[in-house]
Amino acid sequence: MTKTIGTIGLLAAACAVALAGCATAPKPSRTAAARPGAAAAPSAQLAISSDRGLAAQASAFESFMRHARGIDADFAGPSEVSQALQTGAAHEPRELEAGMIAYAALAALQEPRFVAAVRADRDRGDLARRLTADPQTALSLPGGEAAGARASGALYAQGSALNLEGEKVKHAAYSVQHQAWSKAPVSDPAGRLSRVKHISAEGYRPSREDPARLQSALSEGARRSGASSPVVARGVALAALSVLGEDAQARSLMSEPRAGMCLKMAKLNLYQCLASAGPHYEDIYCLGQHAMIDPGQCVIEATRAPSPAHRLAVTKTSYGR
Repeated sequence: MTKTIGTIGLLAAACAVALAGCATAPKPSRTAAARPGAAAAPSAQLAISSDRGLAAQASAFESFMRHARGIDADFAGPSEVSQALQTGAAHEPRELEAGMIAYAALAALQEPRFVAAVRADRDRGDLARRLTADPQTALSLPGGEAAGARASGALYAQGSALNLEGEKVKHAAYSVQHQAWSKAPVSDPAGRLSRVKHISAEGYRPSREDPARLQSALSEGARRSGASSPVVARGVALAALSVLGEDAQARSLMSEPRAGMCLKMAKLNLYQCLASAGPHYEDIYCLGQHAMIDPGQCVIEATRAPSPAHRLAVTKTSYGR
């Protein structure tokens, strides 16, 4: 390669900081893999109907992940690369972050024992305050750990599926070079970057199929055990607040610093990569790495509890030491 993917690959260093510890994701198991055509389970329908606000936010996440992983790596010309870039760029990082937590919450709401425990709590006001102050409280409720496993499994299935498809697209950046068109320079690189930024800023656009697709994704019921991450804890706490009808207090749980920074860096690296790209095959690389693999890895990392070293670093920073 000339200027090459290798040169563009240097931009991944910045993302590596935000994706600390982000190795290539393992392939999803059959139980965790998405089945878009699956019929929605009654529990998924109940979870969604219980909170339409959460469903709308979760759909922003599920819709982007579904469309992005649907990008076909078998590119036949510049127009297909351009369209794929628009699909891969069609998310606003903060909106995706909030949608990810809402999606985790809807998955947690599928745990009947957990929902019953929240409803049965005698001091609902006190519980709401404790959940808002410390989302980890939700995991200690009856059924809380099971709800967390559902939330973690649902997110992991989405992230690993997108990561896997992103690897295929990234590989295509190399294999496509036997086609002459792939080595031609992008005709209007500044305009292409401007369009990508505009699409990103627009964020989620709902479609008719989204509610059914959301139900179908949640009906998978994937579970992933282990220590819960801050994002998973927020999702479970958000689910509990939804049951309690405390929508106002729930707003404070719709972001998480580590996940938010990861998604933001993924998008910034996409912009930087496209700004440096020349021929079409380099655009394909940017698409696979920064519009698919990076966000997918962010979602995977959002299911992992921070390491002791990371928690210590956060504590020291918090106290200004």
